[in-house]
Amino acid sequence: MTDATAANDFDVSAAIVAFKRAMAPRRDGLKRAFEDVRGHVARTAEKIQADVAAGRPTVPELAYADIKAGTVSDAARAAIRRTGCAVVRGVFPEAQAKDWFAEVGRYIDDNDYERKEVEKRSLDKYFSALKAGKPQIFNLYWSKPQVAARQDAKLAETRSFLDRLWTNYEGVFDPDLQVTYADRVRRRQPGDTTLGLSPHMDAGTVERWIDPGYQAVYERVFAGDWQGYDPFDARHRLDTREIPSPAVASVFRTYQGWTALTRQGPKDGTLRLIPIAEGISYVLLRALQDDVAEDDLCGAAPGRALGIRPEWHADMMAGTVSIPEVMPGDTVWWHTDICHSVADEHAGHEYASVIYIGSAPDCAKNRAYLPGQRQAFLDGRSPPDFAPMNFEVDFKGRAGEADLTELGRRQMGF
Repeated sequence: MTDATAANDFDVSAAIVAFKRAMAPRRDGLKRAFEDVRGHVARTAEKIQADVAAGRPTVPELAYADIKAGTVSDAARAAIRRTGCAVVRGVFPEAQAKDWFAEVGRYIDDNDYERKEVEKRSLDKYFSALKAGKPQIFNLYWSKPQVAARQDAKLAETRSFLDRLWTNYEGVFDPDLQVTYADRVRRRQPGDTTLGLSPHMDAGTVERWIDPGYQAVYERVFAGDWQGYDPFDARHRLDTREIPSPAVASVFRTYQGWTALTRQGPKDGTLRLIPIAEGISYVLLRALQDDVAEDDLCGAAPGRALGIRPEWHADMMAGTVSIPEVMPGDTVWWHTDICHSVADEHAGHEYASVIYIGSAPDCAKNRAYLPGQRQAFLDGRSPPDFAPMNFEVDFKGRAGEADLTELGRRQMGF
């Protein structure tokens, strides 16, 4: 596939069948591998739930101050690699995050966003399945708080630390320089029941099986050696080609992530994770078992997120947990092969608000994205990977080139 390939330009079902037939000589080994990883995932999920019941943390937590001082323990690093996720506390001062929350609110209100959003809601294919109601995810990219957070040196240090937990990245990406990947804002109201997102993985669906780049990434898994697969190995990651869609990121992200603008915890309609780094091996192998139709990958469909379903993945879903309570200025990170979801109901009493900011380290694939995004920034349009709602073209208070720091200019490719 090329970058220009669209989902309807080739026969996806035929590609799935061809891949499964190519795997047929390995059927017995793949069955043994799946039963092995299934047992591992089930035992891990059971331990996760025991930890939850005992009040023990299930998502690694560390302080930005320890990253800054270089005092993060080896045990903490190992925990992040084992779970594929982390909460980094205190990246931004709490007062600054609260000020950003208030400023984003003014930006929304001053520009009459909610009325304009109703008129364009059908353009957003990713969230179009959500129930009608007041928006909770805002298709805004260029408010001054978003731009300021993305280019902050403390966030750059945090992402550099996390990216250095990857292996074999030399010649693949630079862990010490980020490429800006502008994303949206969540501002979920208390009592909201419209934003729940079912368990899924981003960064490709059927591509994970049928794209040659992904086949190279997961080569050990498809050879039946799931224990030999390292989710943090950077080799071949830039060779993947996703089917273009407003629901699929075309850049390489080491982690998805967000920065909290408000306090939020397990009952506040926020993020849920399955903190099992080997979960991707379970998902890949599950689709290759005899009870799955030859042209099916457990329901995976091109141009959508990779859904994790109880009828196929119950062993892994048993490990689902809510993130711990976070405070304004804390950040949350999860490897792009980690399954995540959003709770159906916000049962709290205050807004649960975040700025989505992941980690997209400098590399050839990410630099190729910058010219289109840079022009969108200057024009106030939606970035190339997102639905072309273009709300901010005439918004008052939008960030401009003058708001970029030297680091921000480098990250944006100026």
